[in-house]
Amino acid sequence: MSGLIRGPQLARLLGHWHALPGPHRRPDYVALAAAVRGLLADGRLPIGVRAPAERELAEALGISRTTVTAAYRELRDSGHLSSRRGAGSWTRLPAGHRVGSSGLWTPQDDLDMIDLGCAALAAPAELLGAARAAAEDLPRYLCGAGYHPTGVVELREAVARTYAERGLPTSPEQIMITSGTLQALDLVLRLGLPVGERALVESPTYPNALSALAARRARISTHGLDTAEPGWDAELLVGTLRQVRPRLAYLIPDFQNPTGHLMPADLRERLVVAAHAAGTDVVVDESFVDLPLDGAALPPPMAAFDRHSRVVSIGGMSKPFWGGLRIGWVRASAPQVQRLAAVRVGVDMASPVLDQLVAVHLLADRQRIVCARRAQLTAQRDALLDALSAELPEWRVTVPRGGVSLWAELDGPVSSALARAVEEVGVRLAPGPRFGLDGTLERFLRLPFTLPPAELREAVRRITGVRHGLDRESRDRWREPAVIA
Repeated sequence: MSGLIRGPQLARLLGHWHALPGPHRRPDYVALAAAVRGLLADGRLPIGVRAPAERELAEALGISRTTVTAAYRELRDSGHLSSRRGAGSWTRLPAGHRVGSSGLWTPQDDLDMIDLGCAALAAPAELLGAARAAAEDLPRYLCGAGYHPTGVVELREAVARTYAERGLPTSPEQIMITSGTLQALDLVLRLGLPVGERALVESPTYPNALSALAARRARISTHGLDTAEPGWDAELLVGTLRQVRPRLAYLIPDFQNPTGHLMPADLRERLVVAAHAAGTDVVVDESFVDLPLDGAALPPPMAAFDRHSRVVSIGGMSKPFWGGLRIGWVRASAPQVQRLAAVRVGVDMASPVLDQLVAVHLLADRQRIVCARRAQLTAQRDALLDALSAELPEWRVTVPRGGVSLWAELDGPVSSALARAVEEVGVRLAPGPRFGLDGTLERFLRLPFTLPPAELREAVRRITGVRHGLDRESRDRWREPAVIA
């Protein structure tokens, strides 16, 4: 058991739970049970938490206790709730299901699953050669303990060169190697965001960043992005920074996840100036900076405008190279890097030496590998756009200037319902609310173009059939009776 969720908290997560699509309105208890299952499906309601008492939830939702009782019974029947008389009820998964990599629960036998919940590419062909070369380099490190809290010097030098190539002079002392970009963010938050302080993020944003902020019990303020370019409302964002004065701001200016927007140079400069005036540290996630498409020109890094060590940049190998190579980094001032290393020692000591040596060899061939990745992503993006245009023309999609995903505005607030339903036809989606707070963004869906074109077209075909079927459904299909013959 991992905790208790109160009635008002669950009510906020449920949002407009009764406003489901279709001409045949379902009974409220069926709709409520389906909405709770949706929260479990997209990871916003954890497994193993104690659900509110029936009377408490009824009061929070302004409905009868009878409706909540019937909904809880539905959830018990479908395997999403377990109850003990006099003790309460806890969230769970049905037998034979597990939590997938995207956070969605999914059957164990999902061999035909097309996973659009994970926005990452398969490994490049060059990885195997880099691994062999790294193994040959390894002996010179074997005489030591193997602990390098800031990273092996060859990799820090290689990462520093990538910043210099972007016009930002950087020394190896300003680089710390981490076990992935998410660990880089976690360490920066541990050092720079005291528990309970205010943080500013974009909406939508990277779901795991929201989880990392929640672990610090941060008070989160959001800046809503437009679907059209440039995405950020400059006056509103700068004004919010000045008014809220958060301790920390987490931003993704380069092909923002999930929208694909690219922040213009003038706004980057204004934000750095405003952050210094407000006493705000800015964490810049550069995970997608190597993946401009269609020849998109990159503005200067946000750290190029920093004169007061307010900007900390994080990045890694996951998006341009491979997610299985858990190599990330932090770029900050040399004193900040030393403080981060002191924090890091209490977490995991250091990143694996062999993985770091693999990264060194991949970065040595970076231009060729990344060029091929861009061509691959461009072809896959265009295939996905063509399929959506042909099958779902009512969806609005802004063509991203880079990155690995589309941010689609749907024809109704059905993102979570659609994600639940397409699981049955072998497609996994990450619905819009995973990228925001308190159940918002139900009209949106992130669609990565990291799979081959044929799989993307097949996924859209399946999604289309399910989307049209949602308007015809008059009953819930979470648990079909087994036929015994």
